[in-house]
Amino acid sequence: MSRIGRQPINVPTAVKVTVEPGLVTINGPKGTLMQDVDHEMLINVEDNKIVVSRPSDEKKFKSLHGLTRTLIANMVTGVTDGFQRSLDIVGVGYRAQESGDNKITLAVGFSHTVEITPLDGVELNLEGNTRIHVSGIDKQRVGQVAAQIRKVRPPNVYTGKGIRFLGEQVRRKAGKSAGRGR
Repeated sequence: MSRIGRQPINVPTAVKVTVEPGLVTINGPKGTLMQDVDHEMLINVEDNKIVVSRPSDEKKFKSLHGLTRTLIANMVTGVTDGFQRSLDIVGVGYRAQESGDNKITLAVGFSHTVEITPLDGVELNLEGNTRIHVSGIDKQRVGQVAAQIRKVRPPNVYTGKGIRFLGEQVRRKAGKSAGRGR
């Protein structure tokens, strides 16, 4: 049996869980999330715990068991605490500015500025002008927006300039050596 899939999910008292065939809805203090799941997966809610089990040991259900449990656990965490990813902007003259309506504008070495508009349910906050906090209740959307921001100017392996996740280690390469091959 899946090690992750067999673990029960603790549900706080402020969270309401509704299970329908093929759909799980979780309502909490921060909002409501809905997730489509395989209609054959067995999801039981009892004593403030959610237990996910599979109908048989077929390969399909083995692979869905841990995935379904993790998706539901992320939903419970999202509606209670939320998720946050932080990005650092590294480079001389590289900066971010708020441009109203939860949008940010990035100046990262291009001849033009880049405007980032987040997905619904995702909020962008700036700390200074070089740190961006992406937060929301849906883990997948928060990660997707953070990845889109990083994609604008990924870290350069030679100079280290660019947008990186907070705590991301950038492996630097040695540049050209002067006088080689003479």
